[in-house]
Formats: sequence, C-alpha cells, structure tokens
Amino acid sequence: MLWVVLFAAAGIGALLALIYLVTRFHKFGFIQKLAEKHNWLSWWLSALPVAGLGVVTVINMYIGIIITLHLALIWALCDLVTFIHRKRRHSWSSRYVTGVVAVLITAGYLGAGWFFAHHVYETDYRLKTKKQFEQSPLRVAMFADSHLGVTLDGEKFAQQMKRVDAQSPDVIIIAGDFVDDDTRHSDMVRACEALGEMSAKYGVIYADGNHDAGYGNGRDFTINDLYDELENNGVRILRDEVFEAEDVNIIGRKDHHDEDRLSAKQLMDQVDKEKYTIFIDHQPRDYDAESAAGADLVLSGHTHGGHIFPSGLVGLAMGFNDKIYGKEVRGDTTFIVTSGISGWAIPFKTGCISEYVIIDIYDR
Repeated sequence: MLWVVLFAAAGIGALLALIYLVTRFHKFGFIQKLAEKHNWLSWWLSALPVAGLGVVTVINMYIGIIITLHLALIWALCDLVTFIHRKRRHSWSSRYVTGVVAVLITAGYLGAGWFFAHHVYETDYRLKTKKQFEQSPLRVAMFADSHLGVTLDGEKFAQQMKRVDAQSPDVIIIAGDFVDDDTRHSDMVRACEALGEMSAKYGVIYADGNHDAGYGNGRDFTINDLYDELENNGVRILRDEVFEAEDVNIIGRKDHHDEDRLSAKQLMDQVDKEKYTIFIDHQPRDYDAESAAGADLVLSGHTHGGHIFPSGLVGLAMGFNDKIYGKEVRGDTTFIVTSGISGWAIPFKTGCISEYVIIDIYDR
C-alpha cells in the first residue's frame, strides 16, 4: 500500500512539474517577444518541449517521470539561485540564461546516470576470519539485481559473466532479482546458459529476490521455468537451504516477503558453526537477527545502492532497509550490500554505480 502511495505521489508530482515547466519555457526571450503579439502561440510553443516529455512518459513511464522531475527540480533551484543573485546585484537582465543552464545541468546529470547504469564496475573487498580454510583466501564473486532486460539483455549479461569468471572465484553467488517482471524468455535462457559456462570450484548459487517470481503482469515464463533453466545449467538453488562446500556453509534465504521463510537462528541451527557461514539474503533488513544467529558474512542486494538519489536515503529513514550500500560490521558478522549489476525499470543510476563484487576472505 505504501508503494502505491509513493508511486501516486511521483505521478502527481510529475504532472505538476509539467505545468511548471511550461511556465519556465515561456520565459525565454524569443517566446516573450512572440507573446507581445501572439500570446496564445507563445504558450503553444512553450508547451511543445513539455509535450515531448509527455510522449516519453507514455512510451516509458519511469523514464518520463524521472526526466520531468529532475528537470523541474533543477530548474527551480537554478531560478532560486538567479533570484538571490539578482536581488544582491540589483540587476534584472531580460535574457533568460537560467533556463539554458537548467537544461544543460539536467542533461549532464542524467547523462552521467545513464552511463553509470550501463557500465559495470568491479568492486573488491578483503575480509579476515578466525575460522580456517583449506586454501586461503576464499574468493567469492557476488552480484544481484540483474533485472534482465533493463540495461542487460541475455548477451550483454553473458559478457559480464566472462569478466566475473576471469577473476577465478571459488564460488559465484546470485543474491536475488536475477530476472524482472517483464524479462523475455529468450534473455532468461541465454543468461542461464552463461551461468552454466562458468568454472567456479563450488559452482553458482542462487537465492530468490522479490522480482524473480514476477508480479502477475504477463511475463512469458514462470518462476518454475526459471528454476528449471538454472538447474539445467548447474546452478544450485537455495530456498532456506544449506550448501556445505568443504569448510564453508552457504545459506540461501527465501525472500523477506515469503511468509514461511525460516528465521536466521533456525537456519544457523542446521550448520556446523565451526565452519565459515555465508548468508544470501536479498533484502538487507534482518541484520540484528543474522548477527545474533552467528552468521559470518551476509550478502544482499535489493536497494540498488540508492539507484536514484535520494530514494535510498528515504528508504533507510523509513526503515525499509538496514543498509543501502557497502560494508558494515556488527559483532562478528560482516554485511555487504551491492548496488547491483543492473537496476529495476529505470535505466539511470544517479546515486550509485552498477557493479559485481569480488570478496577475498583470508583466514588468520
């Protein structure tokens, strides 16, 4: 219900922003001159670029809303700065440079967001543990939130997996939201094939995210089809289950929204606590329980690192997540949240980068 309210607020905000932008375009000098003789025509011309944004919104609602809200907010800030500057200098030039600056800043800002969404980086972590490994370090490759079809189709995803495999990880972990609500079957199949081509010692391990089952919008495959393709390509699916890999326990949790998922303590009671234990939990919102249960490392995604600033900070303030991005240590438990190898619905990242994660864990 809360998300419905937030999306409705974003839609209303975008509509008000469109009206505001029409008034801003009307302030350009050549429009003002036209208004002296043809007022109605000046307003029609002012509405044309805004109508273009409306068309973009119809084609892709999320892209249209993001561009509209950013342009309106940046323009309002530029107007405020201009107003203060003119008040202090007592200068009221008729040239509307502010509008040009606002458009350029918005284009640059969202252009950078497009770049960071579509270019995948490697993020490295080095951890230490008192527990013993047969071979140290244990190298873990992890990614989440590929949301196939947004910035990565099947082939582009396969290219990224070659980069991951080249790092020679001992195990590859998928921390949920492998697919999206409108991922195509062909992309899902190709991505699963790419996972089957990887050579990690302990293989590829997958745990569910909240989007993997879909939200009933007519996707051309089911969650069981996804499971079948993953298993056909050697991927181990963990749904409140434990995989013991020599001196390491890997626990894949069901998604937070699954009412029947086991508690962190129930899962830890199933393993040898002398072994290093990794939890895969898509949503980073059970930190206290996972730390109290004795997990050594908890890997999550879901937040996309904030995705569009400042949405991550809002979610953190409202208690949706325990962390947005990066590493945190609570007691003897290390938590790592990735910003995701892609993102949901919106092909911009203004609050983070796209990444996969390489974690080297050293025993002492």
